[in-house]
Amino acid sequence: MLELLGKTKIDFMSKRFIAFALSGLLMLSGVAALVQISRGHANLGIDFSGGTALQVRFAQPVLLSDARAALAGGGFGDAELQEMKTGNALLVRVKRQTSIEEKAAEKISALLQQRFPGNTLTVESTMEIGPTIGQHLRDDAVLATTIALVGIMIYIALRFEFRFGVAAAIATIHDVLAVLGILYLLDKEITLLVITSLLTLAGYSLTDKVVVFDRIRENLRHRRQESITEVINASINKVLSRTVVVSLCMVLAVSALYWWGGEVLHDFSLAMLLGVVIGTYSSVFVASPLLILWRGPIRA
Repeated sequence: MLELLGKTKIDFMSKRFIAFALSGLLMLSGVAALVQISRGHANLGIDFSGGTALQVRFAQPVLLSDARAALAGGGFGDAELQEMKTGNALLVRVKRQTSIEEKAAEKISALLQQRFPGNTLTVESTMEIGPTIGQHLRDDAVLATTIALVGIMIYIALRFEFRFGVAAAIATIHDVLAVLGILYLLDKEITLLVITSLLTLAGYSLTDKVVVFDRIRENLRHRRQESITEVINASINKVLSRTVVVSLCMVLAVSALYWWGGEVLHDFSLAMLLGVVIGTYSSVFVASPLLILWRGPIRA
């Protein structure tokens, strides 16, 4: 395997209290974001806040920028536009706007037809998402995330021992809350796609922590005379090059989505980029130090 860093002897655990302070701030921002989302005060997408989605098809191709400008001029500046793969179709999604008396779908189609008068427009489908459905989707998203985190704790507890499961679950919760908090502070729209990225992040974060925990358990068998702090430092240094290489590969792949994946994948890829960085950080400075705080011998 490629070794970018070679052999290192970094004392990671000596920085754990500084890391705990930083992680505490990140988790507080995530909790604040979670509270605001549950109250409906965050920048929620139409999946959670309600709104209108319609698919239209043009006889001739149109520029996405022209369609977006037409909708912005008609009061739909926050509309999401997505080009469909087949034909000259567009998917338009707008949040519920109580200030517009006319039906949103009718006004959107009228604005597009006005902007492209010589291009025949056909409305293929229309969907209205009410606030009740949005609340139901919010509840389901929270439930799905909770089930995923509980499953992670049970898997790690069975794979290693209970304290490893608790440490991995806390670190994964930290990662999800940290990314959610940063997205909230950046006023990014919280959609089902963002929730998908958070669940994907939980899986990636778990994989990274399993690698570190495996090396810690292996070294516990061969370094019985050393303290747990020394064993954890040695284990992290052993897998540091692997961790950096994997993280860089993930960053390169997700960066391509961020820059060239289009408007629809922008927030998803941003959440993944943040998640890769924070997940790698938490494997070293959150999950591993928690093993030290838990008193008692660790089973090798």
